[in-house]
Amino acid sequence: MEPKVPAPAGSLTWARMCKECGQGHEGQESHLYEYQDEVDDELVCHICLQPLLQPMDTPCGHTYCFQCLSSFLRDQDFCPVDRQRLQMQHCRASSLLVRNLLDKLTVLCPFHSECQQSMQRCELQPHLHNRCPGFKRLREEAERRKRPAWNEIKGSRTEGECAGDSKSTPNRTSTARGPAEPGLVNPAFEEGEDEAPLRSSLVSESTVVELFRDNPEEELGLRIVGGKDTPLGNIVVQEVVRDTLAARNGKLAPGDHILEVNDVSLASIPHSRAIALLRRPCSLLRLTVMQEKGFKVRPEHHSHPSPSTLASNASQPSHNSSTVVQVTLVKRERAEPLGIKLIRKSEEPGVFILDLLPGGLAAKDGKLRNNDKVLAINGQDLRHGTPESAAQIIQGSEMRVNFVVMRHPEPPEDGMEVQSRGARRTPEPQYFRRRSSYMKEPPGGFSSQEKTVTLKKEPRHSLGITIAGGRDCRSRLPVYITSVQPVGCLHREGTIKKGDVLLSINGLDLTQLTYNEAVSVLKTQTAQSSVALRVIQTISEEDGEEDSEAANTEEMDTHEGPREDDINWSPMWTRWLGLPSQMHWCRDIALLKTNNESWGFSIVGGYEENRGHQPFFIKTIVPGTPAHFDGRLKCGDEIVAVNGASTVGMNNSSLIPMLKLQRNKVTLTVVSWPGTLV
Repeated sequence: MEPKVPAPAGSLTWARMCKECGQGHEGQESHLYEYQDEVDDELVCHICLQPLLQPMDTPCGHTYCFQCLSSFLRDQDFCPVDRQRLQMQHCRASSLLVRNLLDKLTVLCPFHSECQQSMQRCELQPHLHNRCPGFKRLREEAERRKRPAWNEIKGSRTEGECAGDSKSTPNRTSTARGPAEPGLVNPAFEEGEDEAPLRSSLVSESTVVELFRDNPEEELGLRIVGGKDTPLGNIVVQEVVRDTLAARNGKLAPGDHILEVNDVSLASIPHSRAIALLRRPCSLLRLTVMQEKGFKVRPEHHSHPSPSTLASNASQPSHNSSTVVQVTLVKRERAEPLGIKLIRKSEEPGVFILDLLPGGLAAKDGKLRNNDKVLAINGQDLRHGTPESAAQIIQGSEMRVNFVVMRHPEPPEDGMEVQSRGARRTPEPQYFRRRSSYMKEPPGGFSSQEKTVTLKKEPRHSLGITIAGGRDCRSRLPVYITSVQPVGCLHREGTIKKGDVLLSINGLDLTQLTYNEAVSVLKTQTAQSSVALRVIQTISEEDGEEDSEAANTEEMDTHEGPREDDINWSPMWTRWLGLPSQMHWCRDIALLKTNNESWGFSIVGGYEENRGHQPFFIKTIVPGTPAHFDGRLKCGDEIVAVNGASTVGMNNSSLIPMLKLQRNKVTLTVVSWPGTLV
């Protein structure tokens, strides 16, 4: 195959030019570059004969461009070089070292007549959009042809209502190539206004958090996942519960890895042992934690922060009263209105969002909110701007409009996030049973066994159990037993234990009922003289500590009514891992992004030679990334499928490239179990 020669950029029209490489090619074709130096043959694709783009390694040891290989394998089923059998899912992204070598290849700006600059290949797109005079000239010419004069638009607008007013052919803007590997330390772009793109790296730091308790037995208010007996390995904070000791302290956050508790290392202990250490009564609890700080931009040489620097600060945890958030709105066509009303305030300079119009792009996107202060739009500083200047910037934008806003926190209500009037309210999650194609074995060390108990009893005698869970509860938990009272029939029989999951009573299915429905069915069936109860008990190789404590408590306790501790009791996180797949409730979480950033989470699990097939779990969520801002993914969530494709049987090196190749949107099907409360 002959390599395609780039056409001179000066001969292209704006509509036909690729906005990433500055050349003319079809939308599905690979980008074209003019390389300044000869490129080593090891870095050249054997299909297109050009330096590799999004390089993919085959099991037989060859490397091709992702686009070239995927196109080839649509018609063939073998490697183009040695003709060995090959499928795309068996290939993986090349190493970070190879990708960095390719990014550093020197290329020429395609606008030779107006710009004679050369740069690294990874810097060409930011150069075109921010500094190239030829690219800027073409863009301005296209906008002048397609947009009426600003004074005409201004006369037809009410103050601060932002919308596109001109007709435009759809812009074939190519998204940035190769999103950073999820959750791993990987170069990322942070485009500056007058500097080369700034590389950023994932920053973590160790810190000590001290929690003081007036009551040594007071709960910390943390939900915990992980442990050496689980695929996560580390002990990780899944959630900080509102109005608790940890929440008032304000120094711990979801995703923090707890390394030590009162100088006792948690590095090689199982989940149950770590929970016991965290629950141990004491007045002062010293936690050594590793905290992700997000992608930190390298320091710039000028003293005044640019809007891009403001946006990068959103990835840093803040204990101040406001947060900086970056939001990108992508229009389907240039004339599509954003549906935002902007105002100025007498008490504070700047531009503020008054309202998001129902049905508008911003309201559907759901990330901007009423009363957000607009710091910048498309890199232009608006900290002291006006609604008119903000509207003008939006009128001059192409398909993507980048906002940097400052947001004051809003108090949550009933555990749900409340958004301002006009913004999209977080929809109720839609759960569904785990499909047959998603079935898998529990993680190594976890299993379950089914038990059936048949009792002959007096109709007036109670079973003596309390329950929780149900289809209407958080995380769609199954109905489970929170206590077996010493005065009940089941305690004397001895088979049913705290934590067992109820399947049926007298043949009536309990697995799809709400809590109140389950209570009603249990009461009705308990009134009969014969009761057949079917349950599932989950088993862990590391079980013992929690069970022994519960058994001792029950042996000593002979009161007739359930205690408050029994009613509020919930199983450890590891208990849920042994449940069979058919009892899992899944939900889909769609993440969106519009640039070359990481999705913002790391994964563990997959096929391992010494452990077999392990489920994939979310281990870390990075602040300031799509996964963090979306807020629905949690550490400890199991990834069941990606864009509908089951992860069962995949290994880590197959799933990570699949995630990386999703440029703008990825839909994760997850199972989420609540972490152990301490």
